[in-house]
Amino acid sequence: MPIQVLKPKFHVDECLESIRECLENGWTGMGFKTVQFEEEWKKYTGHPYAYFLNSNTAGLHLAVKILKLENCWQDGDEIITTPITFVSTNHAILYENLHPTFADVDEYLCLDPVDVEKKINERTRAVMFVGYGGRVGKLDKIVEICKKYNLKLILDAAHMSGTRVNGVFPGTWDGVDVTVYSFQAVKNLPTGDSGMICFAEEKYDRIARQIAWLGINKDTYARSNKGTYAWKYDVDYTGYKYNGNAIMAAIALVQLKYLDEENARRREIVKKYNSAFEKNDKIQIVGAPYADECAFHIYELIVPDRDKLMDDLQKKDIYCGVHYRDNTEYSMYKYAYGTCPKAHEVTKHLITLPLHMWLTDEDVDSIIEAVLDSVK
Repeated sequence: MPIQVLKPKFHVDECLESIRECLENGWTGMGFKTVQFEEEWKKYTGHPYAYFLNSNTAGLHLAVKILKLENCWQDGDEIITTPITFVSTNHAILYENLHPTFADVDEYLCLDPVDVEKKINERTRAVMFVGYGGRVGKLDKIVEICKKYNLKLILDAAHMSGTRVNGVFPGTWDGVDVTVYSFQAVKNLPTGDSGMICFAEEKYDRIARQIAWLGINKDTYARSNKGTYAWKYDVDYTGYKYNGNAIMAAIALVQLKYLDEENARRREIVKKYNSAFEKNDKIQIVGAPYADECAFHIYELIVPDRDKLMDDLQKKDIYCGVHYRDNTEYSMYKYAYGTCPKAHEVTKHLITLPLHMWLTDEDVDSIIEAVLDSVK
């Protein structure tokens, strides 16, 4: 059977029971299970506020929009961001007519604090940090820089569900203004597609709830959960339809129960990979600080000939991926091409190996053998 690079594993019977509860209650939209999941996520992570959304992308847009609105940023102001990420990270900046300024990556493929500080100018308003692969990178240094220059810090934690540092979720650190998680179909906590935005301040959380629900000041659940439907409401913002729904939240509530256990299995697989590949001087492993607490959403290697390795593995029914292409290679971000030389070089050699809950130890051994047979 082919080995896929990413493949979600659902606890099907429990998920179906949780969804069944939504159907029997006649409530599949915002509210009911979404509220339950927000409360469980706050207990699990320690975030004071959490709002369930239809995607991480929606959350990133809300984060940028609300910080711009409430801090009086102007069109053309800049947010320092990474070129090694999915394009939604940087699209979220453009949605609000702000300028993505790219800084280079470090050995963890997260933002390099040294280059971030070099890229700061009088129009810089924030830093967008991506916890690449679940890694915390040098987020502590980025926090220091943001405090030094009075910049807002947005943590794109799409890969970081379950990542901790000394038992603490990085998104809850002092100095992180907003954290956005992803529960998309192949993430560590998979649903169909959904996300969570966690502001550090109550004011921003309240605004997010309105803007994500068309700017309306009372959502449908709030207007009907006391047995009567209060139809009067006001509209304060030109908002969006970004809210999450009860079906996705029902799945998320089940999957959350197994997140730490499954992340532990991911770390086991990563250790097996690392132990095998560190002996090959042609293979560079992408390391992780606090590896014993990292969520490891994906596992990547830097190899001399990525395309040859992908072809060789595919012949053995092992399918890999590339996470990610340097965004400055895309036409719309081409203005920054060459400004992040490490990112540009590494993207030519980066390959993502299979890492998910369906992998057996035998599968992992087969992948290791195939990689070592190809990279000699």
